[in-house]
Amino acid sequence: MRQVGAAVGAAVLASCGVFGQTATAPPAFEVATIKPAPPQTGGRMMTRTGGDAGRVDYANVNLKQVLMRAYDVKTYQITGPTWLDTERYDIVAKVPEGAPKEQIPAMLQNLLAERFQMTIHRETKEQAVYALVVGKNGPKLKKSDDSEAAVVGFGGLGGGPLPPPPGGASGGMAARPTGAGPASGTKGTMGAIMFSINSDTGTSRMQAKTTMAGLTNTLSNMLDRPVVDMTEIQGTYDISLEMGTDELVGMRTAMAAAGPLPRPPADGAAAPAPDSAPAASIFTSIQQLGLKLELRRAPIAYIVVDKAERVPTEN
Repeated sequence: MRQVGAAVGAAVLASCGVFGQTATAPPAFEVATIKPAPPQTGGRMMTRTGGDAGRVDYANVNLKQVLMRAYDVKTYQITGPTWLDTERYDIVAKVPEGAPKEQIPAMLQNLLAERFQMTIHRETKEQAVYALVVGKNGPKLKKSDDSEAAVVGFGGLGGGPLPPPPGGASGGMAARPTGAGPASGTKGTMGAIMFSINSDTGTSRMQAKTTMAGLTNTLSNMLDRPVVDMTEIQGTYDISLEMGTDELVGMRTAMAAAGPLPRPPADGAAAPAPDSAPAASIFTSIQQLGLKLELRRAPIAYIVVDKAERVPTEN
């Protein structure tokens, strides 16, 4: 009887231990403030995705930019409501003391779910892409003085649209995301892309300080389909490219209105092939860097936003 009683007691204690356990809470910020971003002025669209070791500090970001960091994807890998491109927010959040920085993406996922009531699912589709590859004579790239660069896109981090240049046929458009800036006295992760447009000649010049990942993200938003980095080139480079403005789908749309950039078609609809493109095209210009854009098919993983509220819940 004593053995039976001991066995029953052990079972009861084990049962209490199981039911007493609580599920581990997902990583979350200690506190977060989200506000609509004030309108931009001066003919530029500026964004910031920085902060220090214990804080996230984003300025004038759209939710696609936040999704990029939360799920480690590029702009073209995100689909959802059009306002994900156009609505912009200032987000400041405190990271719990002792939490590793590797948990910040999961904290951003939780923030989007809680404050924007966002739900997502994942899809993978095989589709036509441009592969950025090294040319037969090797790359001709100038190493940047700055060893780090953010993964930037056309119009700033994440590829938000730039406003048209103010007054006149020609002008410039610029975007520069930064980490902790000079005001804080610390060096942050930086990346910059600037477009100057000459409507008289129908040409544009892109100047950038970026990685190959940043370059392909920018090209993906300018062309009619995703651009995939297959160069295996690491590091940050100073890049200058001249191109025909009228061939660039994303740039043409951004110049017409400050609306969202078009989605690349899933079936890879008609576009100028690299070998047949005119001299002023991006396909020819990119070859001056010892790189080449090739037509290929590749599986692309997507984050699909099923639902999200435009106005976040109260701070």
